[in-house]
Order: sequence, then structure tokens, then C-alpha cells
Amino acid sequence: MITIYTPQITNRIRYIFDLFFRELMGVSITLTSDRIQFQAAPHPKFSYGTIPVGDELFFGAVSLLFEKGIKPQNIRVETSGGEKIFFQLDTIPVSGALEFDPFAAGFFMVSRYEEYLPHVKDQFQRFPARESLAFRNDFLHIPVVNRYAEMIKRKITERYPEVHFPAKQFEFIPTYDIDSAYAYLNKGWIRNIGGLVRSAISADWASCVNRILVLTRQKKDPFDTYGWLHQLHEKYNLRPIYFFLVGDYDEYDKNISITMSEYRELISSIADHADVGIHPSYASNTDFNKLKKEVLSLAQVLKRDITKSRQHFLKLEMPKTYQHLCDLDITDDYTMGFATQPGFRAGICSSFYFYNLHIENKTHLRIHPFAVMDATLNYYHNLAPRQFPDIVYPIIDEIKKAGGTFISIWHNNSLSEENEWSGWRRVYEDMIRYTLGKE
Repeated sequence: MITIYTPQITNRIRYIFDLFFRELMGVSITLTSDRIQFQAAPHPKFSYGTIPVGDELFFGAVSLLFEKGIKPQNIRVETSGGEKIFFQLDTIPVSGALEFDPFAAGFFMVSRYEEYLPHVKDQFQRFPARESLAFRNDFLHIPVVNRYAEMIKRKITERYPEVHFPAKQFEFIPTYDIDSAYAYLNKGWIRNIGGLVRSAISADWASCVNRILVLTRQKKDPFDTYGWLHQLHEKYNLRPIYFFLVGDYDEYDKNISITMSEYRELISSIADHADVGIHPSYASNTDFNKLKKEVLSLAQVLKRDITKSRQHFLKLEMPKTYQHLCDLDITDDYTMGFATQPGFRAGICSSFYFYNLHIENKTHLRIHPFAVMDATLNYYHNLAPRQFPDIVYPIIDEIKKAGGTFISIWHNNSLSEENEWSGWRRVYEDMIRYTLGKE
């Protein structure tokens, strides 16, 4: 048990100290704003504020965790001791542990404070990577919050060597977004005829032949990679999560209908050996009733409550998107990451609870950040398969070092070995082997 004094115990302080100590470090804490109680408390202990109580271990604070509401923040990122830091302190007392406020910095990152501030959205009305503090200051590839936890831990053990921090265990969770369950099957004759016409106009005769062979059951649908994935998971003893798009057909939502028996059977069969969650449609992000309908539709297929979610197109609008999920009793979301860049959108490689800055409160929704997505590397960065390890493996190494959780996003179609995805099956299995230390 570590006793912590702070002159004011706010919801922000409770939240971020719980994250750092109970979740990232695995130790229990007691917060107090009573100086006499703090002075009488046995070791280990430290204070957090603008001035220390006495000569105890002291972590200096900026104002962020004592504030309410959202205000522009004057942030200057520096490199100190090889680490990226911000929210530097004006003065550091003799007993001061660090030259910056790691708790405020951690809160700024995981609360996604910057996403509440004015910013320029991308073409899909998302907060883009280029607007983030991490990208602009070259630390998107570093889980800085986990590193801050290690810095705090070191300072405590230097003062109190008897404190034991249990080791964190690295985890790997493969996840898949099923945006389009099949390339040709179960799409109806109108969509297939339209596809044939478009392929013919562009003289893409190979696609015409493939479509006809699949529709006449002479060839397997190229997006039907589910059997191969199941064998892969069995081989490496993995428990994946599949997120199914079940929304109505729309401009950005082009999966087959949930009313089709073949699609329902596919979802049910995958749920026999994997976790299944909702992939809320692009259109549902601005329409709560659509979202509710989609969650209920998937629940009816599986005959159980839906608790996991990841937004289609990674659409996140703070705090509305997450509050909608809370309102539908979704407990775990896997959207936290950028479409255009690999790395750590929230600066962390461990799960954490969503803190709603509009209501200044911790919610029951746990956020599971992902680090790597197939489309990011192929579509946005135009990487050849052979370049994949140079970008992704150092990120995996960072997560292993932090004892975090590596979550990857792939799609059933990206493992089809078709067209631009030729050679990516090997890339994916090699990534799994590297992640599990089986090389």
C-alpha cells in the first residue's frame, strides 16, 4: 500500500492514479488530502502538488488535474534522458522526483484531451494523426504513458527498495474487421451484374472470370479466408476477436445484409471458436438509433449480449462515440488507434477506462488500443511485404518491453492473396511468429 498526499482529490486525480498504480504497476494506494494523516502514515508514501509537505518523496504538479473543463494547453515537448516529456515544472524542490508532471502528461494522453480541442478533421471527419501531439513531436511509436509508469516506479523503489511491483505480462490479441464478408457471394444479382459491367468497362477480364467462377461455385470466394484463419489460431493457440459490420448498405457500409441466412451462419460459426463484437457502421456514428439497431441485430444472431465494439473506418468523435457505446452497455472498445499511422494514439499499450471530459468522470467502458493495421501499411504507406518487419517489429518490441498488449487489426480480404494483397499471408503469419517468440 502506498499513501499519496495531494491538496485536493479530484476525479481526474482518482482516475489517473488508479491507472498508473493499480493497473500499470499492480499496487494499491490510498489518497489523502489530510496532511496530518499523511505525515502519520507509514512508508512508502509520497506527495503530489505544488509544494512538498516535508522532506518526503515529491512529484510536482501542474494545474491540469486540479481543473475542470477543457482549456487550451501550452505544451512544449522536450527530450530528457532519452524520454519525451511535457508539462515541465517551473521549479523542482530538493525532494522532487521528476522535472515534469507524469500524471498530467499521462492524463492528457489517455483522456484524449487534444481531441476535444479545435482541430482540422480529415476527409472522413476523424481526428487525424497529423494533428496529434505525438505525431508532431515524433513519439507516436512510443507508449509514453507506460514509460512514465516505469519512471515513477524507479523513483519509488530508489526511496523505498522494499516496495514490490509485480511484473506485467505481455499479451497478444489478433483482431479482424469483417467489412465485406465475401467478394462476390451473397451480394445479389444487381450488385454482381454491376460489378461485371464495371470490370468489363475497365477491361479487367480476370475479375470477370473470377466472379463467374465463384458465383457458379467452381471456385472459392477470395474473401472467404475464415478456414485458413481458424487453422492459424489453432496452430498458435490464439483467441481472436472478429468485428462484424451489420449495418444497412450505404456509401461507406457495403457488407452483405444481416438478414441473409449465409451471413448469419458465418457469424454464428465464428462465434463458436472466437470472440465476436459489433463493427458499428460509418452511418451509425451520427445516428444513435442506427447503432442501437445494429447491436440488437448482432445480439439476436448470437443470442447473447454484445459487449465488444470497434468503429468502422475507426470513426471516433469525443466523447459522443464512446458515450453512445456506454449507453448501450458496451464494455470494451477496440477503436483507439490511427488509420494512417501505426503506433499509440493514446500513448499507451495497455487497456484503460474511458474518462469523459464533458462529465468529468470515469466510465465503465474499457478502451483497448491497437498498434498496427494492415490497411495503414499497404494503402497509406504503400509498403511492400518485405518492408513490414522494419516498421512493425520495433513497435511489438516496445509493447513487450512495457508488458503491454499488442492488438493488431487485419481484414478477411487482406489475407486473400488477391491483387494488392499478394504475399501478405506470409507477412501476417511471420508477424504472429515474431510476436510469440517462435522465430
